[in-house]
Amino acid sequence: MRKLIVTILACVPFLAFAAGPTMPLDKANNDLSDKESLKRGFEAYLQNCLGCHSLQYQRYNRTFRDLGISDEEGKEKYMPTGKNVGDHIQNAMPKKDAAAWFGTAPPDLTLIARLKSPDYIYTYMRSFYQDPERPFGVNNKVFKDVGMPHVLQGLQGLQTIDEHGELTPATGGQMSPEEYDEYIRDLTNFLEYVGEPNKLEREQMGYYVIGFLLILLVFSYLLKKEYWRDVH
Repeated sequence: MRKLIVTILACVPFLAFAAGPTMPLDKANNDLSDKESLKRGFEAYLQNCLGCHSLQYQRYNRTFRDLGISDEEGKEKYMPTGKNVGDHIQNAMPKKDAAAWFGTAPPDLTLIARLKSPDYIYTYMRSFYQDPERPFGVNNKVFKDVGMPHVLQGLQGLQTIDEHGELTPATGGQMSPEEYDEYIRDLTNFLEYVGEPNKLEREQMGYYVIGFLLILLVFSYLLKKEYWRDVH
């Protein structure tokens, strides 16, 4: 009994972590079959995220193939100089320096959509607000006291918190709220794809398996009736 109690207590922090944010999450409504959205999300990641966040389990050539990009086009448009198409998508930021600058090393994003959910990413990237008490002058409603700066502030602008604790419309950004939401949806779509590149194939195979099992059930039932005919 003592061991059981200790085990349950040890799991409490992990259960609390898995519960996620207390605020409602907005629906990302991703479409993994939309290759153009995935390409735009890939570009958004390269332009804004790769400097700090790697995709250490994803290779450039796998991404190119799945997104309908040739290796030649990919090397020209999407790859840093000196990289090979078979390389994993990693940055050159030393973890020690990153931890000193941000308080902790920025996490790898390969599996972030599976760990947190696409809705979490979509809401998080749209929930930064001005907070002069934080080191980078911003905070986040989804992740309180986050150490990450609002790297897309130039696109979204800056939100504030009103007296009711709600986010005010962003001002000073290059994009309209609708354009920014679509930009983040593309980025979220790409990160969901990276978390499981064969998700669409897996789901399609699942339908085939279920169909096969249903057909097998019919034949199994008929065979059972044939075997038990003489018994009854």
